[in-house]
Amino acid sequence: MTPPQRRRRFPKAEPPPPPPPRPEGGGQKVVKKVERLYVISGEDGARAPLDLVTLIVACADPPASSTPEQTALLRLCTAPLSVAELSAYLNLPFSVMTVLLTELLAADLVQARAPIVRQSVADRSLLEAVMHGLQKL
Repeated sequence: MTPPQRRRRFPKAEPPPPPPPRPEGGGQKVVKKVERLYVISGEDGARAPLDLVTLIVACADPPASSTPEQTALLRLCTAPLSVAELSAYLNLPFSVMTVLLTELLAADLVQARAPIVRQSVADRSLLEAVMHGLQKL
């Protein structure tokens, strides 16, 4: 018995036509000027020491002179969010996010907080209980 043949609901579109051939000897090489990939980050200057887990909280409403990215960032930060979350929500790379946050930190529009660490050293009794549990396995 042969399996039934599957048909596509929508037929495939025709492939695009091939590009026109380039002249071999007579063509001149075109040099394009390279633009900055992220114009929104402004000047490259000193950056604040931010981690992916640094929490950002807005201190004020966005001013009228702020860029759309800064306005969106300030609106997201009404509750503490990490830099990684902000980067994901705004679909911006970490490097651009640090530049934007540095500008907002300098203008006192946001505060950066270190993540909450419960204990820097683990409790010895907890470690011993885990070790004994693993030895019993």
